[in-house]
Amino acid sequence: MDGTLVDTERYWIAAETALVESFGGRWTHEDALQLVGSGLWSSAEVLRGYGVDLPADEIVENLTESVRRQLVEQGVPWQPGAKELLEEIRSRGIRTALVTMSIRSMAEDIVGGIPFDAFELLVTGDSVDNPKPHPEPYLAAAAALGVAPEDCVAIEDSPPGVASAIAAGMTTIGVPHILDLDDTSATVIWPTLDGRTVDDIVAAFRSATDAEETA
Repeated sequence: MDGTLVDTERYWIAAETALVESFGGRWTHEDALQLVGSGLWSSAEVLRGYGVDLPADEIVENLTESVRRQLVEQGVPWQPGAKELLEEIRSRGIRTALVTMSIRSMAEDIVGGIPFDAFELLVTGDSVDNPKPHPEPYLAAAAALGVAPEDCVAIEDSPPGVASAIAAGMTTIGVPHILDLDDTSATVIWPTLDGRTVDDIVAAFRSATDAEETA
């Protein structure tokens, strides 16, 4: 979700910076990059190491509420082409799940603003035991949809997300946002979703499948 569908990573970074600075610490852009794509409770432990003297649950609540306020004040910044591609996916009857390490209430806020039935189900950071890069989130999504992981395509913007989807056995399209994905094991990398169609997704899936069969 964050970074793939919507450009909210800058909201998270602002929230992290304000929280660390409120405890007298310093949080740089480079510090923030280490949290991109990670689970919120894992991120909370990192922030505790930077001097945020709060329990992990309170850190997660603080960050989430800060981002939600920014969404209200500044709006939901969609990534180029994301909403258009998602709408075409759904119009063609393709099943969908949103797999995000944001908590459910945050994901529901974002999904609630989409003017069509975008996702059949949500897998969120507070519904799994092991966050990305562990495969559990994507395996949980496939199981809930009742489909095999190898029949799924994941679209991801971060190294932990790519690692999670690949470990789950899914064809994975990497769309870099804040972090470079060249050193990941993404099946294919697209610079942007702008102009992409369902046919492009199908082609990526078939190419990956053919490559596995001939390997």
